[in-house]
Amino acid sequence: MTAAYPPQPWHLAGEARVSLWRIPAARLPRIPPGVTPARVAGRAVAGTAWIDYQPSGQLAYRELLAAVMVHNGPRLSVCITEIWVDSEVSRAGGRALWAIPKDLATMEFGPDRTFTAVGSESGDWIATAGFTMGPRSPLRLPSAFRVSQAAPEGVRHSPVTATGRPATARAAWRFNPDGPLGYLAGHRPVLSLALSGFDMRFGARP
Repeated sequence: MTAAYPPQPWHLAGEARVSLWRIPAARLPRIPPGVTPARVAGRAVAGTAWIDYQPSGQLAYRELLAAVMVHNGPRLSVCITEIWVDSEVSRAGGRALWAIPKDLATMEFGPDRTFTAVGSESGDWIATAGFTMGPRSPLRLPSAFRVSQAAPEGVRHSPVTATGRPATARAAWRFNPDGPLGYLAGHRPVLSLALSGFDMRFGARP
């Protein structure tokens, strides 16, 4: 039975840790037809994030994702290439509403909010991450972007808006070189941020 999920948009809240990477485009994972990886100085721009969605939003669960910045015509958007959650509801809703290829994983926080994800099907570790916080913005800042995913009808575009207080951070990621994020192993992020107390609206209004 498919888990019941809320209609879009989802109103979510929590905290996130995000890193950006520049990698050779040839190393990118699957990208749907209809979008083209964006390049900076000849390299593609990828992102990784762990997110702790908390009970003040509609759903509470944890998430690990990897995404690529892409072009769809003249517009930039984000394509989520790999993603794991620890919620059947989130998995079902993400796939049905936005064509986001969510899978299940076990996720744990250790001392100082270090993060580990282990695939539910494979039983192998996917990634670990630790972040050292830097200065935080005194203001809540807005952001808006689109998520573009491969769907039966073509490329499905979903709007996302969020507000939160970002902080600079130093990140220490480790990726299983034989796992689904192995293409990032050995690389260093070019920028890392922490986002605390964010509020997010994911998806289109009815």
